[in-house]
This record gives sequence, C-alpha cells and structure tokens, in this order.
Amino acid sequence: MSQSRRTASGSPKSFRDSSKAMMTDSKSLSLRLASLSDLRTVNGLIERAIDTWGLPERVKRLCMPLYRYCEYDLECLELVVAEAEGSAIVGVAAWEQADPGDVPAGQIALLLHGIYVAPDQHRNGIGTRLFEAAEKAAASRGFDGVLVKAQPGAEHFFRARGLERLAVEDHRRDYPHRFWKPVKRG
Repeated sequence: MSQSRRTASGSPKSFRDSSKAMMTDSKSLSLRLASLSDLRTVNGLIERAIDTWGLPERVKRLCMPLYRYCEYDLECLELVVAEAEGSAIVGVAAWEQADPGDVPAGQIALLLHGIYVAPDQHRNGIGTRLFEAAEKAAASRGFDGVLVKAQPGAEHFFRARGLERLAVEDHRRDYPHRFWKPVKRG
C-alpha cells in the first residue's frame, strides 16, 4: 500500500462533502457538522450528559471545562451533531486523527473524542448512529480503525459496538480505558 493511502486524508471539509450519505433520517434523526452557533447548545448537552456520570460532584465541576468545545475546536475536529425532528440537538460526537503512539503498532486511526447524548434521549439509538458516523468517516479516509479513550462507565456501550479494550503497555503514558475497532476502508 502506498504511503499516501496510509495517511489520513480527511479534514472537516471532507465530512461535509460526504455527510449527505449519513443524513438518512431513521427515526427522525439527522446528522450534520456543528456550526459556531451550535456551541452553546452542544456544551450544554455535554454538561447534562457528564452530570449523569458516576463521579463525585467536585470532580465533575473541575473536569467540565476540559470537555467543552470552542470555536478553535471547529477548525481542528469534526464536531457532529444529531438533531431530532424539529431541529433539537440531542447528541454530539467529535473526532480527529489519533496520535500514532495511542494506536496499535503500524495502524492509523480516527480518535473518537466522545459521544454525548441528552440524558432524556438515552437508549434511543442516537449514540449508535453517532458511532456509526465515526466508523464511516474512518473508513472513507483510509484509516485502519477507530480508537476511543472512554470513561469507565462507557465500556459496555463500546464493547456492544464491537470495540476491544487495548492492553496498557506503558502505565505512565497509556490511558487505561482505550478501545479499538478495525474498519473496512471505503
């Protein structure tokens, strides 16, 4: 395989170009790239989602700023929102190319930063649709797979979608809840 095939060729613009294929409306849900005007809603949804995590309130308060997205993130990441019928944002996912040191040797991957779903919309397939969009983005750009650094409480969700936990090889560097799923390139 040539080197150009093995490097990530996608950018946020490439998701825009291929997003029409992902906007099929099953159960009145559509996916699109987030815009600057969505950031307040997106960050509010993320805060509500994190509030459901089994963490002490102090930890949630201290970590919350790290999970919020800003204008710069829209230039660096693909931030995708799921909208229910009537234009309400009910889910969000973000991804970019993974650092080679986090990925199984010799692989290139899309790093899924997170999937957040409005708490009142859990178990409606929104997280699954967002994960499938990340898989399609990875495959269409020639990545070998999807890498996730998940919260401990999300392990069941990712295992149910076929991801396997990666072994911790360096305890000083490796995040302990890394999950990997190979994709078939498109």
